[in-house]
Amino acid sequence: MSGHRRLKAVVRNIVDLQGQTTTLPVLALQDLEARTGRILPSFRERRVEGLVKRCEPGDVVFGKLRPYLSKAATVREPMTAVGEFLVLRPSEAKPDYIEYLLRSAPLVHQITALTAGAKMPRVEWGDLGNIGIPVPSRDAQEAVVRYLRHAELRIAEAVREKRRLIALMHERRRLTTQQVVTRGIQPNGTTSASGIQWLGEVPAAWDVRPAKWFYRETNERSERGQERLMSVSHLTGVTPRSAKNVTMFMAASYAGHKLCRPGDLVVNTMWAWMGALGVASDTGIVSPAYGVYRPLPNGPLLPAYADQLLRTRPYIDEYTCRSTGIRSSRLRLYPDRFLTVPIVCPLVAEQQEIVARVTDTTRDLDAAVAATLREIELLEEYRTRLIADVVTARCDVRAEAAKLPDVDPDELDAVLSAASADDDVEADDEE
Repeated sequence: MSGHRRLKAVVRNIVDLQGQTTTLPVLALQDLEARTGRILPSFRERRVEGLVKRCEPGDVVFGKLRPYLSKAATVREPMTAVGEFLVLRPSEAKPDYIEYLLRSAPLVHQITALTAGAKMPRVEWGDLGNIGIPVPSRDAQEAVVRYLRHAELRIAEAVREKRRLIALMHERRRLTTQQVVTRGIQPNGTTSASGIQWLGEVPAAWDVRPAKWFYRETNERSERGQERLMSVSHLTGVTPRSAKNVTMFMAASYAGHKLCRPGDLVVNTMWAWMGALGVASDTGIVSPAYGVYRPLPNGPLLPAYADQLLRTRPYIDEYTCRSTGIRSSRLRLYPDRFLTVPIVCPLVAEQQEIVARVTDTTRDLDAAVAATLREIELLEEYRTRLIADVVTARCDVRAEAAKLPDVDPDELDAVLSAASADDDVEADDEE
């Protein structure tokens, strides 16, 4: 295998600007999945906004904004890309090999060190083009690509199966929780009509009142932005961002973000239709675009019970109906709509019993989900290390690659799509 050369010696930076007249699909940064090279189908629906860059099959696009996200992909059809992409046209290297290099951890670390800007760090071509890269022979490049595609396919297939298992466990947990929090721990007890069609009958002693009976919207803001940053997920509710594997950038300052306190209900306004809400157990800060609802003094609704109830399927479906917006992925649940949602409220003692029952019956499921998620993390860490070792020639894979069949990039994309994580739904409102 041969030596190193500067990146600009083997690729050209293409700046072929086009305006509103182009009919080609437009690739935006959010259309390229971090670290996988997978272009999401959403880019076909995007319209031209301002000048875009023309891309041809065989070009490699690289996101120069927040390059630590490793957003690099090989273009396989004519398209355009927004200005936050560098369009690189290989002249002395295979496109897929260049893509793997730009997604490899060692090179990403070098590129990240060259960025300028705190809140919106970018790397420019003048700096990126001077980075030294390994340039082996064409045959060696083809071996690297074949080997890594095959490895990524097998890893993605394993991740896909584990995510299917997690989905089944989450569904089982959801059904178990829903039965208890909406029907109580005495399923054969006396019931009466709730007066709400989607809610049906509830235990006769339970109260049904609109959310404004239990909550008020609060707009308390952080002065310095130094409180713990919180994540709002449709599966785990409100948890510290540090405990989640999310790829959103870290802002230069979180001053002015909304404060949430223990017991507050936090609703991810854009993703409420997926159930992205929950009750905070600690003080923290969330996006200014989120809804934060504080329990009214001496309210009869226990935080732990509300956290379970308001994330059940009947309630999530109701949030969808009450959200406004044209596209399903951009529906928003605003406070005036949420505060009219009817909430079923047992006596406090029964709420405590319900929470205890849910905790007891879902403990094993939660442990199994956590273990499976850890297995996925280990697989993704292995993929990252493998790509780094192979493209830097720490592992000579030419002999092994010769034994492997070619992998169709479309097949790999399809499996990556099926294995894509959905357990950390986060709106991009902060960006």
